[in-house]
Amino acid sequence: MSTTTDSAETTVYAPTADALQAVLSPAARPSPPGPFAASIAFGWRAMLKIKHVPEQLFDVTAFPIIMTLMFTYLFGGALAGSTREYLQFFLPGIMVTSVVMITMYTGIGLNTDIEKGVFDRFRTLPVWRPAALVGMIFGDLLRYVLASLVILGVGLVLGFRPEGGVVGVAGSILLLVIFSFAFSWVWTMFGLLLRSEKSVMGASMMILFPLTFLSNVFVEPTTMPGWLQAFVKVNPITQLVDAVRSMMAGEAAGSSLMWTLVASVLFVAVFGSLTMRLYNRK
Repeated sequence: MSTTTDSAETTVYAPTADALQAVLSPAARPSPPGPFAASIAFGWRAMLKIKHVPEQLFDVTAFPIIMTLMFTYLFGGALAGSTREYLQFFLPGIMVTSVVMITMYTGIGLNTDIEKGVFDRFRTLPVWRPAALVGMIFGDLLRYVLASLVILGVGLVLGFRPEGGVVGVAGSILLLVIFSFAFSWVWTMFGLLLRSEKSVMGASMMILFPLTFLSNVFVEPTTMPGWLQAFVKVNPITQLVDAVRSMMAGEAAGSSLMWTLVASVLFVAVFGSLTMRLYNRK
């Protein structure tokens, strides 16, 4: 169908209903993805970034190896008389330290995406609003597992022998990954709150160093001053290390396992809520 106007000497074409039907899809409009599917899609995006930039795995491969070798041979002879004996005590702790420390890269990566404008595009998509943040942390779970396995492999080569067997090791790594997932929400908050990735890294290190070094990772806290023992006792890293050590040794984790799970829930509830509040206002 067409109409012609003499004054403008132009022809305007109006498509017929049959013509429109021919180019439109007869299928029903697909429903939007659910929260879990959307989060998995964003998690897959995070893993694809590792595929295209494999140097990102340096912090979960070389860094844990360096940390394990350095502290084992630095403190082993002085504190336990032999590196092999010290390794039985030390390896679960350095595994926790290495994995917890790399959680800060979640906030750094988020801050970088925000500076590049990537998250402005994500916010316009018709998906569950937190999916981009949750998916990004899902993608980091692979990094936590890889770091744990690298440290365990180095430890086995050096002489570490977990009495808890495969079940104890698998359970301790699972607990570590759960805690790291929850702890990552602290850094997502910093990634949204601070204005540069250097600021996120600086703030993260100021928190991570006291938490990891003022704990029971390297030595038993019984020789520490009373005021420091009080801090070490309530430190969530201490509870996590106790639980991981017990599970790897084939012993009951007891209260340390319970407090680690409680701390994980609190991290998600508090810092996850603060993160979404900042994300909605960003």
